[in-house]
Amino acid sequence: MMEQRFEQMQARYEELTAASAQPDIIADIPRWQTIIREMKELEEPMAAWQNYQSLLAEMEGARELLRDPAMADMAQEELTDLLEQRESLEAKLKQFLLPQDPNDKRNVIMEIRPGAGGDEAGLFGALLLRMYTRYAERRGYKVQYTSITESEIGGIKEAVFMLQGTGAFSRMKFESGVHRVQRVPATESQGRIHTSTATVAVLPEMDDVDADVDMNDLRIDVYRSSGQGGQHVNTTDSAVRITHLPTGLVVTCQNEKSQIKNREQALKVLKSRLYDMRRAERDAAYAGERRGQLGTGDRSERIRTYNFPQGRVTDHRINLTLYQIDAIMDGDLDEIIDALTMAWQKEQEE
Repeated sequence: MMEQRFEQMQARYEELTAASAQPDIIADIPRWQTIIREMKELEEPMAAWQNYQSLLAEMEGARELLRDPAMADMAQEELTDLLEQRESLEAKLKQFLLPQDPNDKRNVIMEIRPGAGGDEAGLFGALLLRMYTRYAERRGYKVQYTSITESEIGGIKEAVFMLQGTGAFSRMKFESGVHRVQRVPATESQGRIHTSTATVAVLPEMDDVDADVDMNDLRIDVYRSSGQGGQHVNTTDSAVRITHLPTGLVVTCQNEKSQIKNREQALKVLKSRLYDMRRAERDAAYAGERRGQLGTGDRSERIRTYNFPQGRVTDHRINLTLYQIDAIMDGDLDEIIDALTMAWQKEQEE
C-alpha cells in the first residue's frame, strides 16, 4: 500500500515537472505558481522515498554478504544498523501519508485580543505577543506587523501580525483559542491572584489565486495613523481601513509609512479572515461527525493556562503541564508545539 502511494506521488511529481515547462502554463502566472507550490510540497516525501529505496538496496547487499563466512560478522553489524534506519525512515514515510493540512506550508497571520480581565488582560496580550515574536526569532521567521493598538499602561487592545517562513502555519495553527493567565498583577496591593484571558486567532496567509475577493465588495478608507507621539506619527493619510461590505469584516493597517503597503497588508489579512470564515462554515456543516480535540480552531475554547505563582503552563487539550513558564514566555514553545503535533498525527491514524 505504501509503495503504491509513493509511486503515485512520483508520477504526479513528474507530471507537474513536465507541465511547469509548458509555455502556455508559464504564461499563466497564477496557474504556474500553483504547480510550483505543489511540486515543492512533494519534494520532501519524494526525497525520503528515494532514501528508503537506497536503504533497501543496501540491506539486500548486506544479506548477500552474510553468505560469505569471512564477511558475515561485518555484514550482520551493518544489517543491524540498516534495520534501525529502516524503522525510523518508515515512521517518517507514514507521516507523509497522513492527511495533510493544505495550509501547513503557508505564512501565518496571528491576531491577539484581550478577553476577560480588563487592563490585566491587555497586559497579558502584550506578553503573548512578545512570546510569539521571540519564538519567531528562534525559528528564523520574519515578523511583519499589520496593526497594533496599545493601551496607556503598556498592554494591547489588539495586535495583528504575520510570521513569514516555511511551515509557519503548521507550527502555529494549534495556538488558536483562549489563553488564560493566573498571576498577581502589579497593581494588586494585597497580593491576590487574578485570572485574565486573551484570545488568539491563527489564519493561513492566502494567495490571490486561493482567495478571490471582488473589489466591488470593498470600501477602502484612508486616514492619518495614530501613535504614541513624536516621529512615529505620520503626517499624511497613510493608514488604511478596508470594509468587506457583504460580511461587515473590517481590517485596518497603519504600521507601514506607505499607503500602498498598508493597503496590501490589509488585503492579505482580509482574504485570510474570509477564508477562515468560509472554512468555519464548512466545518460547522459536519459538526455532528466525530471531531478530535485538536485542530477545531474554536476560539471560544480555553486551550492553555499560564500560572505564574506555580511557574507552570498547562495545555488542556493534551493534559501537558510544564514547569518552565519563564522559558515558555520567552518563546521556547517547541516542546508544547511538538506534543500538539504528535497528538494531532495520532488522531489522524485512528
